[in-house]
Amino acid sequence: MQIGLRLHDAKQLPLEERLVEVRKQGFVCGHLALSKVIRENTIDNSALTPGYAMYLKNMFAKAGIDIAVLGCYLNLANPDQEQLEKIKERYLANIRFATHLGCGVVGTETGAPNTAYEYEPACHTEEALQTFITNLKPVVEYAQKMGVIFAIEPVYKHIVCNPKRARQVLDTINSPNLQIILDPVNLLYEGNYREREGIINEAIELLGDDVAVVHIKDFVLEEGKMKSVAAGTGMMNYENILRFIKEKKPYIHTTLENTTPENAVCAREHLEGIYRLL
Repeated sequence: MQIGLRLHDAKQLPLEERLVEVRKQGFVCGHLALSKVIRENTIDNSALTPGYAMYLKNMFAKAGIDIAVLGCYLNLANPDQEQLEKIKERYLANIRFATHLGCGVVGTETGAPNTAYEYEPACHTEEALQTFITNLKPVVEYAQKMGVIFAIEPVYKHIVCNPKRARQVLDTINSPNLQIILDPVNLLYEGNYREREGIINEAIELLGDDVAVVHIKDFVLEEGKMKSVAAGTGMMNYENILRFIKEKKPYIHTTLENTTPENAVCAREHLEGIYRLL
């Protein structure tokens, strides 16, 4: 596996300096969310030109950092049609940008059937799932035309809340350019975390062939609520997911989440230590 981290979790520096710092910490790839990292220049759709992409591509290459994911985490189930059209336009702009950026994946979560992008029981209905699939399909078709992998990230509090629903989305759209970002902790919540080993194994069984990127973090319980933390500082056992990576996904981009500049190296070394013993 190739371990990286979310670039907005790294030391808050101008991007070029940030990449140098990330590489010094031993990371080789990064999750790039333009809106959370780039402050000095506009990132409007019209600004995402081939030249801008190549400028960033060269900057990342100089630092020795792959762009594992271009994150564009917007709500494709937004019921406001005007907002939805703008969201789709943003996805298409990011897909075009990715073709020149040299990144592996444009990534997204799977939304909620409201404009606030907040969890509500309706997230887990079949109606919400079908709305998401309907809105996702033209985005994936565009990604396929442009030769870009578009990957969805299942999250319990979003519409694609479990491995079975993710499998349904993949099978319904049936495109080789639609794949999965697998974050085991995102499949958990306060009501199922005790069954996490079975849930993670189910995700590997149902989705493993289509996993393009892995996200890794940990969790703790605070006052009965789950809180995401850096790998190795909570309750997760990583043997199954790391064995899956080692046996089935050599050199996959594996990005850490919820780290700080102070604990990111320890999180990486914790995972590498388990990986070596498998």
